[in-house]
Amino acid sequence: MAVRVRFAPSPTGPLHIGGIRTALYNYLFARHHRGQFLLRIEDTDQKRYVDHAEEYLMEALTWCGLTPDEGPAQGGPDGPYRQSERSAIYGVYAQQLLDSGHAYYAFDTEEELEQWRVREEAASGQPPKYDVHTRMTLRNSLSLAAQETARLLESGADKVLRLLVPDNETIAFTDLIRGEVSFRSEEVDDKVLLKADGLPTYHLANVVDDHLMHITHVIRGEEWLSSGPLHILLYRYLGWENERPAFAHLPLILNPNGQGKLSKRTADKLGIPVFPLNWLDAGSGQTWMGFRENGFEPEALLNFLALLGWNPGTEQELFSLDQLVQTFDLDRVHKAGARFDFDKARWFNQEYLKRMDNDALAQRLGQMLVEKGVPHDATTLPAIAGMLKERVHFLQEMPDAGHYFFEEPRTLDEAALRKKYKVEGRPVFDELLQELQACLPFEPEPLEASVKDFSARTGQGLGMLMPVLRLALAGTLQGPPVFETMAVMGKEKVIQRLQRKLDVFDALLAG
Repeated sequence: MAVRVRFAPSPTGPLHIGGIRTALYNYLFARHHRGQFLLRIEDTDQKRYVDHAEEYLMEALTWCGLTPDEGPAQGGPDGPYRQSERSAIYGVYAQQLLDSGHAYYAFDTEEELEQWRVREEAASGQPPKYDVHTRMTLRNSLSLAAQETARLLESGADKVLRLLVPDNETIAFTDLIRGEVSFRSEEVDDKVLLKADGLPTYHLANVVDDHLMHITHVIRGEEWLSSGPLHILLYRYLGWENERPAFAHLPLILNPNGQGKLSKRTADKLGIPVFPLNWLDAGSGQTWMGFRENGFEPEALLNFLALLGWNPGTEQELFSLDQLVQTFDLDRVHKAGARFDFDKARWFNQEYLKRMDNDALAQRLGQMLVEKGVPHDATTLPAIAGMLKERVHFLQEMPDAGHYFFEEPRTLDEAALRKKYKVEGRPVFDELLQELQACLPFEPEPLEASVKDFSARTGQGLGMLMPVLRLALAGTLQGPPVFETMAVMGKEKVIQRLQRKLDVFDALLAG
């Protein structure tokens, strides 16, 4: 049977970066096995539904390049792919569970349940569960007389449908990452399957949809591991036990200190993104920074995320998406949580910039310069981008990192200047300017040869000449090679800037 996997987020807020990793692992697994990758929107929890969250998650997947084969936008043979559009389907299977004695009605109101929780917790010190030990003390079709149950149903009283979890049973399954996993049925409470509004909960809808959409592998986060026994029971009670998909529960992505699941609160304190795209919280008005807006290339982010919980079995770290597809499988996914190292993420982005085509970078750099209103010569941008990409982590840093290519240096490393330049040495640099003026062609190798020849002929060390040239051109000792910088700037700009800056240096040091 062809591999079919799904990414099934709920539109209850922004898509966490852990969700992108789950989508990525599903995508890679499907592509590796020449299967299908589905997107299903699990939007049955209308109380937690957030406007624009679905659009956000679809935009995030598109930006990352994780295009589903089937989904709300793509369509497909097993649609619709929004659970809110499938409500009639779930009622059929809920009734089947009820008729077979594997589910029951519960009439407890929210107020009654809250009073019960408070009372039980006060007595035992532990939050109570609606389960085999307590169900007969509550208001449901198991504890009430048949006539009372019939009366409540006929009157249209609010009710939910709960799963009847068996007593004294071990529920086991094999997880593709964690191996054999087992739970005692006493640990599983009688989860609600249909809510009072008639919509299914995650558990019923998830199992029904996975079966009807022919999902072969459920690859999801570790937080859903505890739902495993409940889902195993549903597959059994619905008669699908032999068609149940394989489960694989992914390790958590941990906070940078390795403690606890990566949270937006911790990320906010550290000033790092935790969502793929910017998210505006309508309630608080707070904007949460996304990886895209932070300057990440989507390919670099996917490469980083792929290695957060998966080991390729080699020392290789940089993978294209196609290479990840060829290499990825679940047998090298870790059980333990993976620490979120933002510095490593920045390193990945820098490595991707280094490998990008200079012309493509130049086009994007030019757009940023236009937006900033910075005059520039478009013909020099490929060379400038080629030099700067070795020195920045993000493309958006280039305009500031290389501002001296387009305008006078904004700052001056005065401490370095005082160490390297003396007013009485000005005649040496005036003579060097004449050498540079005569250099043909004005390219890196002839420029380097000219300066070295001047140094040898005059006895002026390169250790004195080169820093002053760099400070005059860029205001700093940091940056791309001097001769490449000069060649890109062009002879006219270089000579004019050197003349002006030498005058500035003299005035500064003389004062």
